[in-house]
Amino acid sequence: MSLEYTDFERKMKRTCEFLSEQLAAVRAGKANPAVLDRITVEYYGTDTPINQIASISSPDPRSLLIQPWDASALKSIEKAILASDLGINPQNDGRAIRLIFPQLTEERRKELAKQVKKYAEEAKVAVRNIRRDAVEKFKAEKKKSEITEDDLKIAEKDLQKLTDDFIKEVEKIGEAKEKELMEL
Repeated sequence: MSLEYTDFERKMKRTCEFLSEQLAAVRAGKANPAVLDRITVEYYGTDTPINQIASISSPDPRSLLIQPWDASALKSIEKAILASDLGINPQNDGRAIRLIFPQLTEERRKELAKQVKKYAEEAKVAVRNIRRDAVEKFKAEKKKSEITEDDLKIAEKDLQKLTDDFIKEVEKIGEAKEKELMEL
């Protein structure tokens, strides 16, 4: 019986990818279309992500231009942005919506850095929970005599190394985002 970790490794990798996606949506003073990824618009009765009903471009480092393919969606997009936690007032010229990102204050940077730390901590907890589930799975296999005591010890050691590696990766992702916030 060979010990199989690929499932758990994949879940841990997905946790890191999810953290990266979450952090991409944290506004860092520069205009990044990813900040709109979580905002949905009611479009013909369906909640639809903005990027599926409009083109989003960044004409300069501090603004985004949202041009819906269907002009009737303009008001809905504007309402969705106002209702979101983005904290930016959209400027609607009748054809497109412009979002101007203000320079970040020191206080706002610190708030965002705390948010980044919180997301990173949640990702670490998720990685540790995956390890716990994996260890429980191997203990159950040991109880059913599908693996030996030595196999269980090896599995626990390997899973701990895998967990440590992914925790380091989470910390690296979080620190990079914090650095980006503080450098602006």
